[in-house]
Amino acid sequence: MKDNKVKFAVVGAGHIGKRHAEMIFRNKESKLVAFCDVKPAQDLNIEHYNVPLYDSIEALLTAHPETDVVNICTPNGLHSDQAVIAIEHNKHVVVEKPIGLSKNKCEGVIFKALEKHKHVFAVMQNRYSPPSVWLKDIVSNKIIGDVFMVQVNCYWNRDERYYKKGGWKGTQYLDGGTLFTQFSHFIDIMYWLFGDIENIQGKFNDFTHKESTDFEDSGFVSFDFINGGMGSINYSTAVWGTNLESSITIVGRKGSVKVGGQYMNEVEYCNIDGYEMPELAPSNPPNDYGVYKGSAANHHYIIENVVDTLKGRTSATTNALEGLKVVEIIERIYNIRDGRKNL
Repeated sequence: MKDNKVKFAVVGAGHIGKRHAEMIFRNKESKLVAFCDVKPAQDLNIEHYNVPLYDSIEALLTAHPETDVVNICTPNGLHSDQAVIAIEHNKHVVVEKPIGLSKNKCEGVIFKALEKHKHVFAVMQNRYSPPSVWLKDIVSNKIIGDVFMVQVNCYWNRDERYYKKGGWKGTQYLDGGTLFTQFSHFIDIMYWLFGDIENIQGKFNDFTHKESTDFEDSGFVSFDFINGGMGSINYSTAVWGTNLESSITIVGRKGSVKVGGQYMNEVEYCNIDGYEMPELAPSNPPNDYGVYKGSAANHHYIIENVVDTLKGRTSATTNALEGLKVVEIIERIYNIRDGRKNL
């Protein structure tokens, strides 16, 4: 009897890699065939998945040519090169954010995917949260009218419990910066809702991470949307103790809304002319990494979307070009930070 399950291999068996594996494991149309990680099995706590572990993508795919999809869940700076390797082996890829740490790196992934006719699924799971889906509706259908102003605030805690000596987090080469690692999901939501930006200005500072990171921990960034209206992103990982908020406030011609909470998961304000706020489904809790928390635990939607896309039922929720655009926006913001001219 033919096995019609979509066969996944997960590269990187850290917190996020195990999250992917768990969602694959739970999906009735999916099958986890193998892990890849440079650490030995006894350090990874993956025995209960009962699949083999390999120390390179090449070794994994040689041993498991039946693999359909490779999930890239490694440090940021490795994503693009590892995605290209998997695609070269004629596999589809699911790439955790960001696809790469530069527009050029992302273009390399997209070029190879087009050449090999393979899908690239960019992981931006916050699009699945009920408040995000609701915002997409009121913006796309002009319920809120022309957009005048958008403010995104992301104030989180990342301290010595997160930036451990000898790890990849905080390094320029593998982490890339606060906007890549902590806040790209919220830049993605902004891009998804309002499109691209121009006329970027910014101020940046490193208040509490001079000894632990290669980059800023805080910034005020303002810009114009190409489609009309102006916006800003204010962000920091220098908040003491615990995360404060991730919020988006929209001022439009017909009304104003704010989605807040720690993870942009609660509708805090809605006042739109002639509009009655619907009751939304509850948001999923944030990913829990012990002493700190991340964005919403929506990875099961990612795996469902991959399966449905490969079986011809739908299309990718976040395609490779959208993943590239988020990276490009961050890269242009960081060009302002570093005094480089945006072309």
